[in-house]
Amino acid sequence: MNKKTLVITFLSTLLFAAGSAMGQTTSQEPENVNGPKTTAQDVKDYTFAEKAKFTKEMKKELAGINKDIDQLDAKIAKDDAAARAKAQPELHALREKAGQLDKQIDAAKDATASNWDKVKADSKHAYKELKDGVNRAHRWVSDKIAS
Repeated sequence: MNKKTLVITFLSTLLFAAGSAMGQTTSQEPENVNGPKTTAQDVKDYTFAEKAKFTKEMKKELAGINKDIDQLDAKIAKDDAAARAKAQPELHALREKAGQLDKQIDAAKDATASNWDKVKADSKHAYKELKDGVNRAHRWVSDKIAS
């Protein structure tokens, strides 16, 4: 098995695992990789009175992630057909997670004082899962380009 095939298989496994863990809570810190610098822990701990600021900040972060996904897609589009075929489902999964985060942010807009902490935590968790997936994809593309 050549190095390219191993890298593609590794990325697929990581992205699949991240997708499977979407509903699970973890206490792992995000890995330090290239890409946007903000993590879910870096997002200020907004109060209920600041939920408009929270949703605005999260929408801004989501827009940056969507841009990253588009850039990854463009880089992969330049690769051979086998690599593109392998990467497309993973990119699709990232786009679906971005859509889920968008729904979480919309739920935060409608949050009440009594459910604010849960809605905010769910949004941050969805953000972290998406961000981790994008970071793994960045690493995979970087490794692929280097090989």
